[in-house]
Order: sequence, then structure tokens, then C-alpha cells
Amino acid sequence: MSTYEEKLSILSEMIAFARVDNKLKPSEYSFLLQVASRLGVEKNVLEDLLKRKAKKKILKSQAARIVQFHRLLLMMNIDQEQHEDEIRRLHEIGLSMGLPPSAVAQVLEVMHQYPDKIIPPEVLLRIFTAHYN
Repeated sequence: MSTYEEKLSILSEMIAFARVDNKLKPSEYSFLLQVASRLGVEKNVLEDLLKRKAKKKILKSQAARIVQFHRLLLMMNIDQEQHEDEIRRLHEIGLSMGLPPSAVAQVLEVMHQYPDKIIPPEVLLRIFTAHYN
């Protein structure tokens, strides 16, 4: 399980990603609230993160990085719009997390095959597993 500081870092990264297009849409805010709740972070703490960044923490496990990449993918598609800047930024984030470049590229390509571009978790895991073997 992530430390509290890692949870704040996860949310801060998601907030920054949601703002790639220079705005935070209501659907993105709602998604952030859901993720914060699942992580055990209270709404007032999330509100504070909207004003200031948390210190960046590197997620140690590969599984945690894949889960965070999936959260960001969901965040990008929550408003049913994908901008070039968002796709490029998500690709960069995936690479900076140390995820296999070919898996990141495949996920970003395959997402278009699913309703609302939401890749089921088991498909996402299959893609990453295939690239690690």
C-alpha cells in the first residue's frame, strides 16, 4: 500500500495532468474526488492540492506505476475528449515511470477500440505483461 505522501503525489500528478489543457472540467474534478476517496484522502486535502503541488514521490512497484498510468488514462478520457497535448503528455509520463515504450504506445493505440476509450483493467494488464515477458 502506498504511503500518505505517495497518495498525495498520485493526486498531484493527476491534477497536473487534468490541467494540461489549462482547465479542470467538472467531470475531471469528480473523478479526482473518487480517486481521493479510494486512496483515503479527504476532500479538503484534495482542495489544498488544487492550490499547491505535493512533493513528487516515485512509485516503487511496477504494479503501482501501471495502476497510476491507468488512472491517468481514465482521467484523459473522462471528458470523452483526447487532445494531442494530453496524449503526448501521457506518453511522456508513462516513459518517465519506466513503463515499456512499446506497451505505452500500444495502450494509447488500443484505447480507441473500446467504448468511451476506456480500456478494461485486465486488457491493460495483458498488454503490460506481454511486454515484460
